[in-house]
Amino acid sequence: MQLKNLNCNFLGKTFSFYEQIDSTQDEVWRLIENNDIKNGQLVAANIQTKGKGTHGRVWHTDESNNIAFSFYVEINNSVDSLEGLTYEIAETVVNIFKEKYKIELQIKKPNDIICNGKKLGGILTESKVTQETVKFLVIGIGINTNKLSFTNDIKDIATSIKKEFNMEIDSAEFISEFCNRFEKIIQKRSE
Repeated sequence: MQLKNLNCNFLGKTFSFYEQIDSTQDEVWRLIENNDIKNGQLVAANIQTKGKGTHGRVWHTDESNNIAFSFYVEINNSVDSLEGLTYEIAETVVNIFKEKYKIELQIKKPNDIICNGKKLGGILTESKVTQETVKFLVIGIGINTNKLSFTNDIKDIATSIKKEFNMEIDSAEFISEFCNRFEKIIQKRSE
């Protein structure tokens, strides 16, 4: 996968794509631990075997061509200045679907993307905080774009773009569009 129409100063400039990985979020944390990461570095995957949701839940990315990516942003901001950031990320995702694909989605606070009452995507925001200052963020986004089969435990509460709208979403195009918009948001919050 190559990112398309990326127009950022730092977000997504360093990019790794895996056909299959345990978790894009875990990979970013491994890069941090190995001191081998750059500001704005992004990791995406076609399939995740142990995708992470909030509260230690599993995020299922077991079929190909769904959106699964995580990225690292150095920030040095007060904890208070980042209030509502996860919701703002969710709004960015919903706005991209509305403006580029004419798809109306909803947000269930603070981090779920919903379609027709079912979960379609989610956002996981993790951080390193030192003395009330957020040093960096690790943000993961998972969106069921092409997923058609859901396990019994989630089949009544989860859905996908393909299932609801029978539409294909280009993951590389979506991720680039997200980066282009989110870089402006994070810079504004850092002013």
